[in-house]
Amino acid sequence: MSYAVGVIGYGAIGRDLLQAIDGGLAGDATTCPAVLVRRPRNGDDVPPQVTAEADEFFAHRFDAVVECAGHGGLREHGEAALHGGADLLVTSVGALTDDALLDDLRRAATAHGRKLILPSAGIGGLDTLAAAAVGGLDRVVIEVRKAPVAWQGTPGEDLVDLDSLSEAAVLYDGPVREGARLYPANVNISAAVAFAGLGLDRTQVRIIADPAITTHVVTVEAEGVFGRMRFMEDVLPSPDNPKTGRIVAMALVKTVRQLASNFVVGA
Repeated sequence: MSYAVGVIGYGAIGRDLLQAIDGGLAGDATTCPAVLVRRPRNGDDVPPQVTAEADEFFAHRFDAVVECAGHGGLREHGEAALHGGADLLVTSVGALTDDALLDDLRRAATAHGRKLILPSAGIGGLDTLAAAAVGGLDRVVIEVRKAPVAWQGTPGEDLVDLDSLSEAAVLYDGPVREGARLYPANVNISAAVAFAGLGLDRTQVRIIADPAITTHVVTVEAEGVFGRMRFMEDVLPSPDNPKTGRIVAMALVKTVRQLASNFVVGA
């Protein structure tokens, strides 16, 4: 039996995810077919699954809906996905720094017997971090380092001249709750780390613009009863969106494949 997946958003992540599912990389998962976008799209490169009509999208029966539409898309359609009887996979995890939104989504999930799932997406090590949190954590710090172009259109533009930056500059250093709010398109991974470990207010995020790199370098360090861990990834940005990594869509495919399978590794 196929596993029906709906996708909200058709940007760099949504396109890659749809292509991977249609290409059979997600096992028994299929797009219903339905992909919800904000505005109507036309052209030979737009697949027939794409619709701007929310009613048409939610008329389908989904096993899971994957949100790839940013914080606004999650706010607008997250509850509807859960009310429709689907599990909801959230990539815009930073939006959940809004306690009211998180509470609403969790209530909807409970009311309809579904799950609100935060996939690993752009960051690894969440399994180890969440396991360590069971015994007790003392300190968790995530550092997100990207090239200046990735911080265009963010508050970082008001702090430094991103176009002429000659050395690494710290754009933010503090609790994840505020960092994820200030940089919603760049550091959703920091919110995922926080939810896996010490929470939004006790997890620290350091955000850096670095002209010496062209990749996304993310480091997570944690200490606790279990000992110490240090996770580092150095990933290529998406060719269509320098703010997000290529690994994000790949990781979403992995998560969807696990949900659709009777054989799961790394749960």
